[in-house]
Amino acid sequence: MIMLRFLTATDAPAVRRVYSGAATRFLGRSAMTSQEAGEYVSRVREWAAAAPVEQYVLGVDVSGDLLGVVKLGRRPSGHGRVSYVLREDRWGQGYATGAVEELVTFAFATAGLDSLGARHRPDNPASGRVLMKAGFTRVGEVNAMIEYRL
Repeated sequence: MIMLRFLTATDAPAVRRVYSGAATRFLGRSAMTSQEAGEYVSRVREWAAAAPVEQYVLGVDVSGDLLGVVKLGRRPSGHGRVSYVLREDRWGQGYATGAVEELVTFAFATAGLDSLGARHRPDNPASGRVLMKAGFTRVGEVNAMIEYRL
């Protein structure tokens, strides 16, 4: 069962694994170092403590295994932006779709958002399939990214 949870200080090694390998190709970045992962987790924990929270970053946990990260950026207009990254060894198993579905519920029920959007690079069609399975509709291309709305 997929559980979304706030990151803890001990999650840095797992976050480093998420942000490595083929996953980074679609993010336009290189793999995280141990130091970068530690700094990222610290920063995310600060964001979670802010009032109001403008950027939610939640771990995708399956039976105690942190296998991904989902993000929800809040805009002042009540619109949110969804993004996600999953550890490469967990691709194709339904975890990304399940995590995005959980994030959608969180966005409307907990974060109080009115609408959601997401986007992905054209060279990552699997990400588009995840979004469509989670209920998003493709609305076009913006700045060389494929755009979706819910």
